[in-house]
Amino acid sequence: MIRMTGRQRLGFCASLMLAMAGAAAGTTLARMTLAEMAQAAPVIVRARCLTNSVRWDAGEIWTLTAFQVEEVWKGAAPARVTVRLLGGRSGNITSRVSGVPRFRAGDDVVLFLEPTARGDFSVVSWEQGTFRIRRGRAVGRDSVTQDTASFATFDPAARRLEATGIRNLPLENFRAQVEAALESETRSKP
Repeated sequence: MIRMTGRQRLGFCASLMLAMAGAAAGTTLARMTLAEMAQAAPVIVRARCLTNSVRWDAGEIWTLTAFQVEEVWKGAAPARVTVRLLGGRSGNITSRVSGVPRFRAGDDVVLFLEPTARGDFSVVSWEQGTFRIRRGRAVGRDSVTQDTASFATFDPAARRLEATGIRNLPLENFRAQVEAALESETRSKP
C-alpha cells in the first residue's frame, strides 16, 4: 500500500483529471451527408427547446433536454420529446464532450433523432444532426445553420478534419433537400 500526503493525493487527482480531460478532447466525428443522416435517423423533427435538466447515470453526467415538437418530417414522435446527451454540469463538476450539442430554452431546431433504450432520444451524429433555425426579417425567410458549420468533422475521402456544414440555407430549401433524401431512400428500398 502506498501512503500519500494530502498534497500528494491532490497532485495525483489533478494529474488524473488532466489526463482524462485530454482523452475526452479527442472526439472525432466522421462527416455524414444530409442524405446519410436522413437515412440513419428514424425520426426527424422541427422542435423548440423547453428546458434542460442534468442527472447522473451509470457514473456519467447526462443532460436531458425537453423539446416541444412543432413538425414531424420523418417517423413518428410524441408532442414532446426528451433528448439525452452526454455531459453537463452537476454541482461543481462539469463534463464536456466535444461534438455534443447544447440547447437553451427557446432554441428553434431541426433534429435528426434516434430512440434510446431508455425511451428518450439521442441526436444522430451529435452536432451534425443539429440544425439551428434563425428567424428572417421577412415572412418565410427563416434560415438553417448546421452546428458542424463551426466544428471540424473528419472527411474520409480527403483524409482531413474540416469545419463544414450547412450555413444560412433558407429553411424551405433545407426541407426540400431533406424530403429529396427521404424520397431517394424510399425508392432504393426493395
